[in-house]
Amino acid sequence: MQHEPFFGLNSYHISLAVVGIIVILARWLPRLISRREPAAAPLMILFGAGATLIVPGLPAIPDPRQTPLPWELMSELTVIVALFGAGMRIDSLRPWSKWIPTVRMLGFAMPLTILAVALLGIWAAGLTVAGAILLGAVLAPTDPVLAADVQVGPPHEGQEHPVRFTLTTEAGLNDGLAFPFVYLGLIIAAQGLNPGEWGLEWFFRDVVYRVVMGVGMGWAGGWVLGQVLFIVPRGAVLADTGSGVIALAGVLLCYGSTEMIEGYGFIAVAVMGLTLRRIENEHEFHRRLHDFSESIEHALTALLLIALGAILPVLLKDLTWSHVFVAVALLLVIRPLSGWISLNKTKLDRRDRAVVSVYGVRGIGSIYYLCYAGRHMEFANETQLWSLVCLVILLSTMIHGFTVGWAMDNLTKE
Repeated sequence: MQHEPFFGLNSYHISLAVVGIIVILARWLPRLISRREPAAAPLMILFGAGATLIVPGLPAIPDPRQTPLPWELMSELTVIVALFGAGMRIDSLRPWSKWIPTVRMLGFAMPLTILAVALLGIWAAGLTVAGAILLGAVLAPTDPVLAADVQVGPPHEGQEHPVRFTLTTEAGLNDGLAFPFVYLGLIIAAQGLNPGEWGLEWFFRDVVYRVVMGVGMGWAGGWVLGQVLFIVPRGAVLADTGSGVIALAGVLLCYGSTEMIEGYGFIAVAVMGLTLRRIENEHEFHRRLHDFSESIEHALTALLLIALGAILPVLLKDLTWSHVFVAVALLLVIRPLSGWISLNKTKLDRRDRAVVSVYGVRGIGSIYYLCYAGRHMEFANETQLWSLVCLVILLSTMIHGFTVGWAMDNLTKE
């Protein structure tokens, strides 16, 4: 029998140690200069990139352009948990007027962003129409995973400032609402720019049917899970055991069953969180469940961000100045301007409108959508799309992560 060297270095063990070091440093180093919640996301990406360039013996990360499935599954699970958690955070749905800014951000700002990014992608980056629409759909939704600093607090904590409420509900719902435009990009790539042939089918199937099914399944899933956790059997309700695993299982059941009937699972799990939170809404289990799902979300997010950083040098090799222009324009012009226009004549004052308009973080959801599209269709601009999207995620986490504390502090000033 041949023995391995006593101090033989296994690449798997090296990678585990590197991941551990990166997560600790990303969360500890910011505390040396600030007492705020650390802006760890950009540091995890940057440290992941640094590790792959400096540390020898690390295993190769699968390239999402050639092997999208593991990236798709990991990002999908992370977004599912985050969307459910976003729904769980909302203590009160009323008065209904508080939803007006959210509706405007979903109904006006997001389509405006998709249109502007698509046009800019065609003009500045030389993308095809299908690729440009896909780019707009991928980058339009704000991220429920990386935007915790601008969202409302956990259940029973209150502090539902209108800005935080709007950013939380927007991030919880726009991931699913971006899907029709992803399908639109796929349809145009396959059938060409001829809406007379596929327009009605796309609208009734990918917009109306799938959105309605997502909302309906989310409400039903939340109601049924609420009965299981809080109502039946009356004398020994399951919520008293404190186990969050059954609720997470319910989330997976809701998402999977919604997808099986061709509904939007992302919408379903967000609505499920909102619905479940209304049942026995003062029960302490809601807080425990939120904390349990948040821990899972943080762990999955850390792994994804470090992996993204590790593959970043490869994905950015094809980066051009036109990509940089589009990325900067999205973050500093398109999103802020579309949000500002959409929130006109709402009850939000100028400062609140500015914060909502600016702080739309891009991240894990964009990775999922791009992997999903890449696995279903061969795009002529796929390499360019990955370079541009990864740059947007990096810049977004840096710009928003390092300034969000100051912006949130200003909300409380008179």
